[in-house]
Amino acid sequence: MKRADFRYFHTLRVRWAEVDMQKIVFNAHYLMYFDTAVGGYWQALAMPYSAAMEKLDGDIFVKKASVEFNASAEYDDRLDVALRCEHVGNSSMVFQGAIFRGDACLVTGELVYVFADPVAKVSRPVPAALRQALKDFEAGEATTQLALGSWEEVGTDAASVREAVFVQEQGIDRADEWDAMDSDCEHAVLRNFLDMPVATGRLLPAVDGVSHIGRMAVLRAVRGAGLGEQVLQALLRRARQRGDRRVVLHAQRSAEAFYAQAGFVVEGEPFDEVGIPHVIMAMDL
Repeated sequence: MKRADFRYFHTLRVRWAEVDMQKIVFNAHYLMYFDTAVGGYWQALAMPYSAAMEKLDGDIFVKKASVEFNASAEYDDRLDVALRCEHVGNSSMVFQGAIFRGDACLVTGELVYVFADPVAKVSRPVPAALRQALKDFEAGEATTQLALGSWEEVGTDAASVREAVFVQEQGIDRADEWDAMDSDCEHAVLRNFLDMPVATGRLLPAVDGVSHIGRMAVLRAVRGAGLGEQVLQALLRRARQRGDRRVVLHAQRSAEAFYAQAGFVVEGEPFDEVGIPHVIMAMDL
């Protein structure tokens, strides 16, 4: 197999505990690498696994896993684990995988999963929404939809993401999270193929051509799949359409690199906001 045969890759580095005395990876760990990549594949579909399976009224169980070895990975190797959904049957999903070190294919594998009742473990037809999402993803099509609107239009979904991220996960007091500005802002909400809200952000009204982006949030289960970037770019496009000349935001220090990659620049010294270190960042449009 070649790298060009895949569009999804999960990158990892071989740890000392995963090798034997010859400093090559134990055979069983390759299945773990594939399993880890499958989790990342669901993230790439913007699918928070547990919540999505509950919505689909089922779960996914491995039926068969096979591995073919071409060469060994060694300690501290940087590996790219590639996956593609090869076929979706009535209740089964077949994934082809390959593990690359650079362009060299070290290992190939086949994983067969069955969609089934989560309690009785009896197979069920793969839901149409999941089937279509797999098809769209492998074809390079979007599996998410972005809505931009007022609080009245998208506020319920925006609030659900913010509640999960800021209040439940980060422990921010609800009194600090909700303010009167929501009704004046434009809100972006990203929904997955099950119409579940997974990311959000808001754009405040501009003052003298300067607007603010805030309340950027992505559900923890699907972080790392580029969803925050989709929301940020949608808000920046809207700011440009309005004729705003500059955008400012208060970035949590943990997200500083994310905004810097998008073109924002730090201004001033770090400060504390709702008990979390922040820094002001800005971008000229």
